Amino acid sequence: MSGPASSKSSGPVVSDAKQTLHNASENPRQAGQDFMQSQAMKAAKPFVNGGMAGMSATACIQPIDMIKVRLQLAGQGVKEGPRPTPLSVTREVIASGRVLDLYTGLSAGLLRQAVYTTARIGFFDTFMKGLNKAAEKKDGKIGFAERAGAGLAAGGLAAMVGNPADLALIRMQSDGLKPVAGRANYTSVFNALSRISRSEGIAALWVGCNPTVVRAMALNFGQLAFFSEAKSRLKETSLSSSAQTFTASAIAGFFASFFSLPFDFVKTRLQRQQRTADGSLPYKGMLDTFRKVAKEEGLLRFYRGFATYYVRIAPHAMITTLIASWLGSL
Repeated sequence: MSGPASSKSSGPVVSDAKQTLHNASENPRQAGQDFMQSQAMKAAKPFVNGGMAGMSATACIQPIDMIKVRLQLAGQGVKEGPRPTPLSVTREVIASGRVLDLYTGLSAGLLRQAVYTTARIGFFDTFMKGLNKAAEKKDGKIGFAERAGAGLAAGGLAAMVGNPADLALIRMQSDGLKPVAGRANYTSVFNALSRISRSEGIAALWVGCNPTVVRAMALNFGQLAFFSEAKSRLKETSLSSSAQTFTASAIAGFFASFFSLPFDFVKTRLQRQQRTADGSLPYKGMLDTFRKVAKEEGLLRFYRGFATYYVRIAPHAMITTLIASWLGSL
């Protein structure tokens, strides 16, 4: 009984599938447009666009990120002494004859963007659409507090997912600072993730997760919330759409850098640290790192490399926003 009934019920489904394939072969362009307008693609589009935009931006600014990490790791535990600069770090890398070292960890950076920025921008756009709909029902507009909340939530959720790739990036970028005999010489992000999890345990991939999450929340509070706020205010000016986007990105980049750099600094120190001969670690956690660095190296150490960090954040935000906007218009 169930066989014939099932066969009859599946008949229209098979027929519809055949018709869909036929229409696609007859007019592939229209079929593609219909697919892009489907509910599934509308929901996935912010996430896909965010990931592609973030990966494109990372490919452009990876050398700046490499220099930023080297600056943060220089002079660890020392309050006085020579102060490295972005130029001195760059010269040191180039003088060693390894210019491509500036792109060390690119695979990890791309994976991080594929995970982190995909989730970050996707969640933020999804939250903002929900907030806009709720505001429209009340004949109101969303304010800065709602934008900030959406940015904080999106950043925190995305950071937890992307922490392993972020840790692998720091390990790959800092490997060149070790003596030659002590270097891990990771060949790719997947090689780094595999070796770290085997030698230190799976949980080690989430080392530094707390400052990573706080950093992401601070970064998104500064970047997404201030960008959205600045963009809405700049609409009242005579600036062109492109000029508004660049100006809003520059403003957002400054606040994102200011709020997040101390947490980025702590995250880098925690993710780079390895056990000493007696099995202990230099830092026990986020608060312990803040305390020790402030005591041994001074409070201003948390803002070492601010200019480099800003030069990394602002262009990355501009490129990511422009590409995401362009992809969203397709």
